[in-house]
Amino acid sequence: MSDDVSTAERRVPFAASLRSKHRLRPAELLPLVAVAIVPLLGSGYYPLATQIAITVIFGLSLDLLVGYAGIVTLGHGIFFGVGAYASGIASVHGWGDPVSGLFIGAAAAAVVGVVQGFVVLRTARFTLLMLTLCSVFLVSEVANKAGWLTGGADGLTGVMTGPLLGVWTFDLDGRTGYLFSATVFVLVWIGLRGLVHAPFGQSIMAIRDNPGRAEAIGMAVRPRLLIVYTVSAAIAGTAGALQAEIDQFAGLKNVGFEISATILVMLALGGTGRLYGAMAGPAVYLIAQDLLAKINPAMWQLWLGLLIVATVLFVPGGLSSLADVFRGRGKR
Repeated sequence: MSDDVSTAERRVPFAASLRSKHRLRPAELLPLVAVAIVPLLGSGYYPLATQIAITVIFGLSLDLLVGYAGIVTLGHGIFFGVGAYASGIASVHGWGDPVSGLFIGAAAAAVVGVVQGFVVLRTARFTLLMLTLCSVFLVSEVANKAGWLTGGADGLTGVMTGPLLGVWTFDLDGRTGYLFSATVFVLVWIGLRGLVHAPFGQSIMAIRDNPGRAEAIGMAVRPRLLIVYTVSAAIAGTAGALQAEIDQFAGLKNVGFEISATILVMLALGGTGRLYGAMAGPAVYLIAQDLLAKINPAMWQLWLGLLIVATVLFVPGGLSSLADVFRGRGKR
């Protein structure tokens, strides 16, 4: 009887801890505020804001792997590209509905994620890193050679995105595209926030911290990692499908190594294992890129590189870790 009581007493603080993590804090409303502010700035900001929203969705999917599951990959762009191609090919063949196009992209990327995850998750560290890198070059070459389906080096043309919900067309000023992207971002963020604070998310972090101990206490380590790998792939595929629908184009750049490396740099800039780093990193990177390219079109990459280096040196935890610094000073 006493053992049952002590077990119940242990469960109460744990349940209270989960509830407190699920509770929305005032600072967490900032992404929603930013989404709401963009339409007030004018139509000239829609293209940049849309690109930020898509990239943030992509970054959130990578943070789920790197920050929460501890799986470092150099091939996450595969899922982005597969989602873009799947949605684009469906559109070329007459299926141009943007909402169902996202599900098509997510499903295709999830299938690839299951297959790749089944192979690469049998390894770890450097071997896993090299396998994901090799996968990028393999998929890129397949996409290039299968020109009859993907358009090859010329890219997939003829992608037509129909009106959103049959009502709102994707016009030139980008308003519909932005609102669609922003809505998908909010839904993905809310879903991932619930996932990482749920018992499943806590178990994934336990595996990240000590896989041997997690397996010793009865956790099914590999199946859980495969699930989170597949979920991450599906979200990345959603971002890719969204990109193809907005651009009405899909090409090799969507599936190459460059996009995999760039999103990893963005995540490092923002910070891992917080979700908010996956928002701050892409936003700062793309805004800085836009401003620096206007100021100095020839050398913007140099200044952007210096910004990233300075962040790594002085804020090694990423931009999102600055909140902990200010919170700590406030407590003092």
